[in-house]
Amino acid sequence: MKKSRGRTGRKRRKHLQSLMDGVNCSHELEYIQLKKWLKDRGFEERNLRPAQFQDTGRGLMTTKGLQAGDLIISLPEKCLLTTSTVLSSYLGEYIMRWKPPVSPLIALCTFLIAEKHAGEKAQWKPYLDVLPKTYTCPVCLEHDVVGLLPEPLRKKTQEQRTMVRDLYVSSKAFFSSLQPLFAENTGTIFNYSALEWAWCTINTRTIYMKHSQRECFSLEPDVYALAPYLDLLNHSPNVQVKAAFNERTRSYEIWTNSQCKKYKEVFICYGPHDNQRLLLEYGFVATDNPHSSVYVSSDTLLRYFPPLDKQRNAKISILKDHNFLENLTFGWDGPSWRLLTALKLLSLGADEFTCWRRTLLGDLISARNEQQTLNIAAKICHFLIEETQHVLLQISQLKRNKENLKAYLALVEALRLEDLKILQKSAEILCNMNSATT
Repeated sequence: MKKSRGRTGRKRRKHLQSLMDGVNCSHELEYIQLKKWLKDRGFEERNLRPAQFQDTGRGLMTTKGLQAGDLIISLPEKCLLTTSTVLSSYLGEYIMRWKPPVSPLIALCTFLIAEKHAGEKAQWKPYLDVLPKTYTCPVCLEHDVVGLLPEPLRKKTQEQRTMVRDLYVSSKAFFSSLQPLFAENTGTIFNYSALEWAWCTINTRTIYMKHSQRECFSLEPDVYALAPYLDLLNHSPNVQVKAAFNERTRSYEIWTNSQCKKYKEVFICYGPHDNQRLLLEYGFVATDNPHSSVYVSSDTLLRYFPPLDKQRNAKISILKDHNFLENLTFGWDGPSWRLLTALKLLSLGADEFTCWRRTLLGDLISARNEQQTLNIAAKICHFLIEETQHVLLQISQLKRNKENLKAYLALVEALRLEDLKILQKSAEILCNMNSATT
């Protein structure tokens, strides 16, 4: 009896451990075919296996412990999808003769859409089969969900949407020129949702790789490369890697500066991005992201200063001229220096206004000015906490009513919960700062 319970306990522990480590997906047909296809192009995969992880979803696990200085992956040039790939394909002649020249980005988008449409006949089918069918970037979000994003991210989402829409409209004539290649109408193949999918694929998955300028492309930088298998590696803000194209081996290589235990997920770092940037560019958020901040809009900043202040307009002009109305944040270590400086300048009394230059340099002006700055910072922080809590309530109600939006809402909820943690930490820090000055 005891033995059997022990075995069950061991089984349960093993099962829980496997969930923590990730479930190996190497046996799935799409990964078998991708690996075979890459092997034919010279890729030697040694220690990385595709796996499903509880927290990050799909990623790569290592079958041996990694030490700092180890090579994680080396992907030969032949495996990379770049503008050179596109030019040497059936699209090449159409791109070379099109005037005005298309951008490198549009060339890659066009190739992805055309290959996806080719289905079984596609040369890059094994790669296309493992690409996400849909994305969670803000550009794909419904209007209801976009409205729940923090104000600065909402604005950037609208800008991104406009940019993708303009890209589509300006490329329509070029898409039409490809009609001889297709039996169906190009208007149905190269529609807006197809371009949105291709744009998200490139925006979320490409590695940076500089290519020389070519006359058949517009002057936008040609810096994209899609890297099959390598792009299964997920981001963590807590790891360090070295990534670059090795001219000698003609391969794109990633070296780790961190350790990773056997059967654990291998992470790379996309850069020191906060969660708003990660969501905007890649469609995910990182929990306990040390780079995360909560942004304070100029409208929120100014609501705490009386319109009766005769120097108000002059103060706003000074902040604008010295670029102190943007990138004002609360972080894990409290209000940023920029936010406190903007608040100090706005808190200057009529008799202190001539000291505004000293304020921007970080000088102490008066005890009254310091106290008012901290008081208003605390008020803004509490206002943002209430606003965030209100949005989280809206999200939980929407999750009950809109089943189709659950995945997107969960993402915005994760972002807002992280914001709430940062704001609560900042409120605590401000309370301690206030106690120290009184």
